[in-house]
Amino acid sequence: MPPTASHTPTVLLAEDDRAIRNALERALILEGYRVTAVADGVEALAQAHRSRPDVLVLDVMMPGIDGLQVCRMLRAEGDRTPVLMLTALVETADRIAGLDAGADDYVVKPFDVEEVFARLRALLRRAAPAPAPESVESPTREPGPKTSGTPRNSGTPGTTDGRPGDPAAGRFVEAAGLRMDPRARRAWRGRRELELTRTEFELLELLIRNAGVVLDHSTIYDRIWGYDFGPGSKNLAVYVGYLRRKLDEPGAPQLIHTVRGVGYVLRED
Repeated sequence: MPPTASHTPTVLLAEDDRAIRNALERALILEGYRVTAVADGVEALAQAHRSRPDVLVLDVMMPGIDGLQVCRMLRAEGDRTPVLMLTALVETADRIAGLDAGADDYVVKPFDVEEVFARLRALLRRAAPAPAPESVESPTREPGPKTSGTPRNSGTPGTTDGRPGDPAAGRFVEAAGLRMDPRARRAWRGRRELELTRTEFELLELLIRNAGVVLDHSTIYDRIWGYDFGPGSKNLAVYVGYLRRKLDEPGAPQLIHTVRGVGYVLRED
């Protein structure tokens, strides 16, 4: 969880620029975090193996093993610790490379330290134990709007039909040919299982639970990140684009639609 009087989260910070590393380390400590700061990817991996932090902050461009490689190696080991990337690279392809490596979020340099704090708080909230699935109406703090397009409960592919009395009934949600098991954090399009990062899963769950409803940018930022990064942020567009690449199939209808100037909607046209 984010810093409280009873809990002090640990941050592993890897940044090769000494000035940035020292300044961010001091700011994080003042904000209430316990920080281990290292100068390169080799040290970051060694420290992560010695003592797993609550969250990692990794600079993308470091000598030797860079931040992307650190993230890939940890994910290959099954380590799901939230990762926030620091990057000076502003092209969409560069950001997608970070998501591909398994990062959960990123901040572009030069950054406002308050933005780093906000993103860390959001990552730590999402990493905290979830409430019982029966009480969860959305992947966020409050249920989304309900319409006739809201998905129904269903069974998982090939295992259950979600009939009354079925122990799995109510566990699955479905819309537009997509099916999710929020408890197991698994998702399918048809019979094809999707490989999703934490943020991709939560974004898709929000869209499925509000199928047919146009969700504006501010609502999505608030529900998924817990913070509205403003109209100039490309963060949401990057995640939607990456999610589309995983969802779309040749000859099949696109599921996530852009409503220009407003936001996004999940529907099967």
